[in-house]
Amino acid sequence: MAETQASIGYGSFFHVSQDNGATWIELAEVYDITPPSDTVDVVDATHMQSPNRTREFISGLSDPGEASFEMNFVPGSASDAKIREIRVSGERVKCRITFPNAVAWTFSGLVTGYEPAVPTDDKMTATVTFKVTGSYISTPAAAPTNSVLPAISGVAQVGQVLTAYPGVWTAAPTFTYQWKKDGVNIAGATESTYTPVVGDVASAITVTVTGTNSAGAASATSAETADVIAA
Repeated sequence: MAETQASIGYGSFFHVSQDNGATWIELAEVYDITPPSDTVDVVDATHMQSPNRTREFISGLSDPGEASFEMNFVPGSASDAKIREIRVSGERVKCRITFPNAVAWTFSGLVTGYEPAVPTDDKMTATVTFKVTGSYISTPAAAPTNSVLPAISGVAQVGQVLTAYPGVWTAAPTFTYQWKKDGVNIAGATESTYTPVVGDVASAITVTVTGTNSAGAASATSAETADVIAA
């Protein structure tokens, strides 16, 4: 039996664009996104000779519905200002929901609701609702790309733990690690940390991080540490 490919929604994004997709603005601290959900109108086509005195129906137009999300409400933040600006102007904007596997749904929408909630003893939240206009476009997942190289923290010394920072990646990948000594793989060193041993003295250490998602994989390598010194 095949393993499930289900995943949680963590790592999703909601962006808006006011220049037809040339630039995108991330709306911060969003959670519980509800993507557009189409419904199809039903048209009553019953006539005087409908068989067996039974109503007949045909499919009508598709209604793209609404898209919405909850967010942590931060009064005066860039996201708060942007949503209020779009709501007041009444402009139609491009919206993009990017899922954890990097599939993206893009659509046009109008802000029809912005409802902050300010409780006495809990976090402030807001519900944002867009009326979707027209159909949405689904873009396939893309393989990960690296924009900021991995890095290593810690002292390059025998017995001292080195820790890998994976860098910055697109497309929400999962990471694997391979530590290297003078560019050569260190056998079994495939965790996010590595502790140099005596055999590493006078050699530089790097780590290669591989990001993988459903569309592919890519690798990036950190800068070298200083040569490992003895304990």
